[in-house]
Amino acid sequence: MRKRIVVVGSINLDLVAATQRIPLRGETVAGSNFRTFSGGKGANQAVAAARLGGSVSLIGNIGEDAFGTQLRDRLQEFGVETDAIGIVPGSSGVALITTDAAGDNAITIVPGANARLSREDLDANLDLIRSAGILLTQLEIPLDTVEYLASLAVRKKIPLVLDPAPARGLPSSLLKCVDWLTPNETETCSLLGWPAQELSEDGLEDVANTLLQCGCKNVILKIGGRGCYLALADGTRRLIPAYNVRALDTTAAGDAFNGALAVALLAGKDPISSASWASAVAAVSVTRHGAQPSMPTRSEVEAFLEDSQSIDSERVESS
Repeated sequence: MRKRIVVVGSINLDLVAATQRIPLRGETVAGSNFRTFSGGKGANQAVAAARLGGSVSLIGNIGEDAFGTQLRDRLQEFGVETDAIGIVPGSSGVALITTDAAGDNAITIVPGANARLSREDLDANLDLIRSAGILLTQLEIPLDTVEYLASLAVRKKIPLVLDPAPARGLPSSLLKCVDWLTPNETETCSLLGWPAQELSEDGLEDVANTLLQCGCKNVILKIGGRGCYLALADGTRRLIPAYNVRALDTTAAGDAFNGALAVALLAGKDPISSASWASAVAAVSVTRHGAQPSMPTRSEVEAFLEDSQSIDSERVESS
């Protein structure tokens, strides 16, 4: 039987306003466009993996509102199995997103139904969790639920990928259960108790080693347009440069990366190849607007990689 990717996480409706620049505190700016997209880090990662050909199930909650029905239907359209999505009283999760002309964003999350995803929901779907070849989770659901999932992953010997977003500190008891920790720079600083800052390339190895000392088995630092840095349990340390693209919307780049990483690892690819391929998936995603609509198919990623190789070959020949 084909192993599944099981995602445990948030399901949101994204309300996206486009502006020339993200407003400062107390400032009002004029928007140029407004759209709604299906989102939530859990749902985004599930869609990313499904679009790439993964067999994907999502455990999460939606509200009793019209948003909930819309969100579940959209997941099904993208090929995500939704039987483990519960319906709870109240509103579905909502994300208020402002994007600027450079493709950067500022996001406010209202968790809604996501805040009610509990240990009991995981117990109700224990057979599904047991069937997983890999588990993905994030921090837009209660931390207690994430910690319980991590304990199940250890007991069932299922690899766990944790995207520690939104940024916050985490207990070592959780980190010791994580096979793949994938923070961006802001999240890395939060995990280490540092003020938010750009990580210097010279310091990436020390930063990654510090995270490994917290107990997780492998670390992939996502450093935006500079790429990602791998620190693996076997001692491997490797910087993988980002692909050069014109970013329109970086909202779901990290989710695209994590969904793709799970697909590649479950297919038996080595970690370096998996992270490089995931970087290509993320690169394609930022050239499109929206979260789930930006997720590419496997054929689109292959075409992107072929074009990238052709451009690199032309540069070599002309130099």
